[in-house]
Amino acid sequence: MFWQVTVSLLNGLMTTFEIFLLTLVFALPLGLLLAFGSMSRFRPLRFLIQILVWIIRGTPLMLQLIVIFYGPGLWLDNNIWSGDESGRITAAVVAFTINYACYFSVIFRGGIEGVPAGQREAGQVLGMTKREIFFKVTMLQMIKRVVPPMSNEIITLVKDTSLARIIAAYELTYAGYSFMKSAGLTWPLFYTGVFYLLFVGILTLFFNFVEKKLDYFR
Repeated sequence: MFWQVTVSLLNGLMTTFEIFLLTLVFALPLGLLLAFGSMSRFRPLRFLIQILVWIIRGTPLMLQLIVIFYGPGLWLDNNIWSGDESGRITAAVVAFTINYACYFSVIFRGGIEGVPAGQREAGQVLGMTKREIFFKVTMLQMIKRVVPPMSNEIITLVKDTSLARIIAAYELTYAGYSFMKSAGLTWPLFYTGVFYLLFVGILTLFFNFVEKKLDYFR
């Protein structure tokens, strides 16, 4: 039974990792774009993005998952997500991407605005283009500033992937819960927690390493 549970949890972990990785791949650049849009001088764009971020941050991720997965089928009378596992994972990734991009945008915006304006002005005096100033001055310092809060959000993402079970995606928590539902066993749930702890532990060590490497502005 232990081996059967382990194999099932490993399969669930692969789905959890897939949702986690794809969310980061799409949410990080989208969050940066939203951050730029929220600082845009074009007021309608800035207003729309701020409203979007406010709505997404102010409503539960579980609710967003349900709406994104079930909504299109009810509104369009055609489920755009296939009923198989890949469709559920795709819907989960879309929901997580939108949610975390909004959170990341706030962090990116804080990091960009936290860079002293005098340093950008100094770059202009030295004849640097706006592109060079952003990548060689602003971005380097922004990364240093956003890593601690970003690492917290990314670690939270690991645990939030468990919400994908609400749309029956076979992720880690779903795998552990299935044994309690079918066989009345509770110990697989505690075993599931071990997988999460290992995942989060590896990420914590990685971000601690990154933060030490980014100590170049001390």
